[in-house]
Amino acid sequence: MAGRVKFDKQTAAKADKHALYLLSVQDPDSDIRFMDRVFKKERGRLPLTLREDFCGTAKLCADWVAKKADGEAWGLDLHAPTMKYGHDHYVKPLGERGARVHLLERDVLDGMTTRVDVAVAFNFSYCVFKDRKTLVRYYESVRRGLDDDGVFFTDIHGGPDAQIEVVERTKHPAFTYVWEQAVMDAVSAHAMRYISFEFRDGTKLNRAFSYDWRIWTLPEMVDALYEAGFARVDVYWEGATSSGEGNGVFRKVKRADNEDSWIAYLAAWPR
Repeated sequence: MAGRVKFDKQTAAKADKHALYLLSVQDPDSDIRFMDRVFKKERGRLPLTLREDFCGTAKLCADWVAKKADGEAWGLDLHAPTMKYGHDHYVKPLGERGARVHLLERDVLDGMTTRVDVAVAFNFSYCVFKDRKTLVRYYESVRRGLDDDGVFFTDIHGGPDAQIEVVERTKHPAFTYVWEQAVMDAVSAHAMRYISFEFRDGTKLNRAFSYDWRIWTLPEMVDALYEAGFARVDVYWEGATSSGEGNGVFRKVKRADNEDSWIAYLAAWPR
């Protein structure tokens, strides 16, 4: 998890859903450490430029620039209010460094002309693409926007539990994070997903975030990346604690057991 809530009187009426999302779902520090480790091992240097697709609040972009003296980041998204929130809360506080975060209200399928070391699509955001043709078109856009020695990182959630109807609750000090999976259509692999937040006073921020997704499998994504022109795709699998929970440590693998629920990164290299 990204951190702990530092206040204990949260209510649905006062809730900041973007802050709660960050605390419940995102962990930019871990993402950056992972990307730096993999990139340096492969390319012998640390990456400096980042393109974050479906950036939302662009917290990853802001943290990238905050941690890298010469870093620069571009965030692409279509939802201007969320990007404004990110600018006001995460980019503006960077001061002069904030000028190296560029937020673009743009379709990720169109990409951008500036080529980068690293492009990312995290939090399963690419699942908005519901057919293979569009997914491959997106990957082609990413490939064109990478330096020749760059890399594209994306994540995936899989296993039998990813395809069933379920409601999962995760308790935080000041709220409970609720992940809801509606029934998946077996023919199209389309499914709705929702995030809600429950508070100690009994109030609830119901379905604060809704997602209309195609549930892609790992082999489908790998095949689409190769079709889009990537030369190599590596799978980084999350390890487990003694109790079977994910430990946040991702290692490159050639095979893995299809556990009930798992998370992995894909690293796609243009050459």
